[in-house]
Amino acid sequence: MSKRHDVTPTGEPGGTAEIADFVRQMRQLAPAAAGRRGRLVFAMDATASRRPSWDRACTVQGEMFMEADKLGGLDVQLVFYRGFHECKASRWVGRSAALVQLMTRVDCRAGRTQIGRVLRHAAKEARARPVQALVFIGDCAEEPIDTLADLAGELGILGVRAFMFQEGRDAAASAAFAEIARLTRGAHCRFDAGSPDELRALLGAVAAYASGGMPALESMRERHAGARKLLSSRLA
Repeated sequence: MSKRHDVTPTGEPGGTAEIADFVRQMRQLAPAAAGRRGRLVFAMDATASRRPSWDRACTVQGEMFMEADKLGGLDVQLVFYRGFHECKASRWVGRSAALVQLMTRVDCRAGRTQIGRVLRHAAKEARARPVQALVFIGDCAEEPIDTLADLAGELGILGVRAFMFQEGRDAAASAAFAEIARLTRGAHCRFDAGSPDELRALLGAVAAYASGGMPALESMRERHAGARKLLSSRLA
């Protein structure tokens, strides 16, 4: 992805009715932001192992942000890593069309995980201006868990909750993602790559949190599966 696409290297389950109901809930929650636009860092593992599910994931994410766009209360930055030491961040975007355009220009390339660089970048952004949430979607973790825990602790101090969404059941990833979530008071949830509605619901719940905080998420508990799953995943 080139600079003309406004991306630069970094420094270091529900059905149709449920989704429609969730959209109504989000619209009702817009005033909870009290005129403040939420900021969310949206990070993705773009290594080769995720190639089979990449297009489907981009579609789900795009649909979710198109709905969040209707609130007018969320700015999003795309971060991804792939290949040999390649980790990039987009500009902050306030419209879903711009984010979807950025995501669809990314292709997967073989490489090792760079979750540490994602955490460092999110902390840097949060120091510049508050960031309510980091969403990370990946299927493995190849870095030392102690290193990731140190970085997650710093992110937690800055008030950024990490929502770690794990595709599959890799044991090392589960341990690392759970620890990052714990240290940032976020959540670790697994999802099935073959069930896009589950990921859509989880991402929608995070968008509501970033826009309206915990009260927004709590108000969705009874009627939205994604909110219930996040709140039951030790989100405090």
